[in-house]
Amino acid sequence: MGIVYYIVKVIISSALIVLISEIAKKSGLLAGLLASIPLVSFLAIIWLYIETKDVKRIAELSTDIFWLVLPSLSFFLVFPYLLKRNMLFGWAMLLSTGIMIILYLCLILILKR
Repeated sequence: MGIVYYIVKVIISSALIVLISEIAKKSGLLAGLLASIPLVSFLAIIWLYIETKDVKRIAELSTDIFWLVLPSLSFFLVFPYLLKRNMLFGWAMLLSTGIMIILYLCLILILKR
């Protein structure tokens, strides 16, 4: 695949992030809906299919995504909880991310067994 293809991938992928952040300024619910749709996963699966046509690899990626979504959910529980308890944004982000990373590492260890 050529450089134009990679530029198109970057533009489409980044445009979605910008779009969601702009929508969030007007409607948190709509932005949340769009962000909760696994757009990054969809794009990764589409790009992988276009580039490889390897459906076995895509199936494995889909399964891995499923399991690894679970620890990411902790962020969306802990982060708003901390903000509602008046923790500073930066500390809430840091602590929530740290907890999420620890849970990722634990799940990866479990899945390797």
